[in-house]
Amino acid sequence: MTPQLLEHVRAEALFVSDVQSTDPLDPEHIREAVMVSVRRHGPRGCAALVAHEFGEHPDTAVSRMGWVLDCIRRAYARAMA
Repeated sequence: MTPQLLEHVRAEALFVSDVQSTDPLDPEHIREAVMVSVRRHGPRGCAALVAHEFGEHPDTAVSRMGWVLDCIRRAYARAMA
């Protein structure tokens, strides 16, 4: 899996997690939420749920995805370097 694809999978998993932007977050919490979502839904299931949210709530989904990508890049900074 390429680093870019792995980042996308992680972002989709965090997007569909119960984590909110108002939660106190640290890299470990973010990585745990990603792992739980992938286990619960699988990578394709996470992608399907993200697509559904973009279809149902595009106005909020765009801002959430921006926040999610920022969180993922900070939480996995060493892994992506």
